[in-house]
Amino acid sequence: MPNKEKNADPVKGTLSFDNTEIAFRHSSNTDLKRAYWLFRIININFLVKIGPPITNFSMRIGLPIGGLIKATIFKHFCGGEAISECDSTINNLNKGNVGTILDYSVEGEEEEDVFDYTRDEIKRTIERAKGDKAIPITVFKPTGVIRFGLLEKLDAKTELTPAEEDEWLVAQARVLAICSKAYDNGVPVMIDAEETWIQDTIDKLAINMMRRFNKERAIVYNTYQLYRHDKLQSLKDDHAIAVAEGFTLGAKLVRGAYMEKERKRAAELGYNCLIQPDKESTDRDYNAAVKFCIDNVSTIALLAGTHNEQSCQLLADLLVAEKVDPNNPNVYFSQLLGMSDNLSFNLADAGYNVVKYVPYGPVKAVLPYLFRRAQENTAIAGQMSRELSLIIKEMKRRRV
Repeated sequence: MPNKEKNADPVKGTLSFDNTEIAFRHSSNTDLKRAYWLFRIININFLVKIGPPITNFSMRIGLPIGGLIKATIFKHFCGGEAISECDSTINNLNKGNVGTILDYSVEGEEEEDVFDYTRDEIKRTIERAKGDKAIPITVFKPTGVIRFGLLEKLDAKTELTPAEEDEWLVAQARVLAICSKAYDNGVPVMIDAEETWIQDTIDKLAINMMRRFNKERAIVYNTYQLYRHDKLQSLKDDHAIAVAEGFTLGAKLVRGAYMEKERKRAAELGYNCLIQPDKESTDRDYNAAVKFCIDNVSTIALLAGTHNEQSCQLLADLLVAEKVDPNNPNVYFSQLLGMSDNLSFNLADAGYNVVKYVPYGPVKAVLPYLFRRAQENTAIAGQMSRELSLIIKEMKRRRV
């Protein structure tokens, strides 16, 4: 397991999240112009709200808008429709020392044959990543390979039917097949977080996979959504298990992705919501979780998934203060493709490990992901204004 190490060399560059020349070095003038208009549209809440139903209706009745979507929002936020189509994005990110996480983003399916196909597709992303430093980590969404309703019954501790018992055995075998493939190929794989009412079962699965595959190094990561008020303690409890049983805890830290849905469901069903009362509480727990991971960097592999400048600066400062090598394989920063390039590329330029989520899949199947990105972005208007202002700053610098 990697230990805390003193930097062999100082961090390469001076870290500044305002340097647009570095942030957009990988973007052509055409890319910048497309991003400018895209974020202008995203900032208009009304268009984002009416866009999904209009788009879904248009696709359903066969209007030829697929090409328009692929040339605009899809091109900006996704790598392509297949793994092979992602190569140019992978290479472009790698030129700026930013790695790729290939993310097969098809969701909302329920059929067993689709789950089997998704399992095999995730295994193909692992095969693509093997031996390629440009793709240091892979990922999968549990509901891509397990039926949501089954996870719901397991979390609620409702008795399964004999057919569901068999279904659960098959579902666990899919997860095992993915993690085994990751282990055999030496490619870490992250298990994404989902809604609170199915997450306990996913957490147990993840810990069991870590017990099996994380003895020598972190291969399997679980995801901790710190907008939940119980997840900082979960991280600490899981770390205690890892230390006691002799494996590395893989921890992907995010703020969270289902806040509105979680609060609405809690209100409708009359139970106490697990979501933090305010953003300040989420920020506090997120930063405390980052610090806890760095304090235990020899036994925790951290991937900090964040678009928050303060959290990125905190992690960078902690690495310097604790004399942890910025290239320590147990520490990664991560952002989404098409967002926060000022964080990703400036961190990479300063010598830190950085990866971008690169979603891919058929345009129609990836639409739910794209709509969620747009809707989430309107909820953080300050960040979108920041994104737009940096694009404008770079366009002025280039005199575009």
